Amino acid sequence: MTDSVIGNAETKCGVVAVIGAPNAGKSTLVNQLVGQKVAITSSKAQTTRARLMGIALEGETQLILVDTPGIFEPRRRLDRAMVNAAWEGTHAADVVLLVVDPIKKRRHELMPLIDALKGRPERKMLVLNKVDAAPKEKLLELAQEFAALVDFSDVYFVSALTGDGVPELKAHLASLMPQSAWHYPEDQVSDASERLLAAEVTREQLYRQLHEELPYDSAVRHEQYLQRQDGSVEIHQQIVIARDSQKSIVLGKQGSRIKAIGEAARAELANILGVKVHLYLHVKVDEKWIENREIYEEMGLDWVK
Repeated sequence: MTDSVIGNAETKCGVVAVIGAPNAGKSTLVNQLVGQKVAITSSKAQTTRARLMGIALEGETQLILVDTPGIFEPRRRLDRAMVNAAWEGTHAADVVLLVVDPIKKRRHELMPLIDALKGRPERKMLVLNKVDAAPKEKLLELAQEFAALVDFSDVYFVSALTGDGVPELKAHLASLMPQSAWHYPEDQVSDASERLLAAEVTREQLYRQLHEELPYDSAVRHEQYLQRQDGSVEIHQQIVIARDSQKSIVLGKQGSRIKAIGEAARAELANILGVKVHLYLHVKVDEKWIENREIYEEMGLDWVK
């Protein structure tokens, strides 16, 4: 691990806030820009809950990428905390990237976001995602429509999934960053602790394997993170659900589902951490977890009214 950050006359460093409606592909784009996985993804909207920073390098430039929750109309305390985290992620940003899914659009959430961006002082760029799946004519129409509403300095067409157009976007972002020493060591790719990362990886598997069966009223809490003498890591986590009826869904027949979730999360964590991982999961029912201030703090969310 590098002991200190790098700084000389050539180095640059800046903050890029990545915002958009839920499920626009923000986390996938951040992962592409970093060059490896730092944020969890799934087909479910609102997968990202708190601000998470990915750290990317482009030549002598360090890009601090703030991956934010999708901005939507909040209804519950958790929703309000997520939207609050998204807007806070744009503060002091050198560039704000608005990522748009041209296929789903989600106009009911996108247009209020467009309106909110109009008066903001930060440099704003429009990124139309999923060029691998959207007709070119539709992309051009959307680019013209949104450019007439907000003073975007640039418009980029990318596929966060395949990486198409991402190198060009990354190079341009690097050119816009101010001269500065790097804020993080050269080999650091995220600000997330290993404990938070481990909980996020397990939560991703919950979403991927249970699809629509399990609602958003679930969380993964860290309990223990131990370094064993043989160099392996022992991780204990608690899957919190809101209703007793959900317990059988998470466990599966004779524990088959939670075993599959644990095996997939364990394999991915071993790959990320570079060591053998022993992962232990158990399920807890807590109807009021969504009002638990401690859980919000664990997720990196502010406690909002």
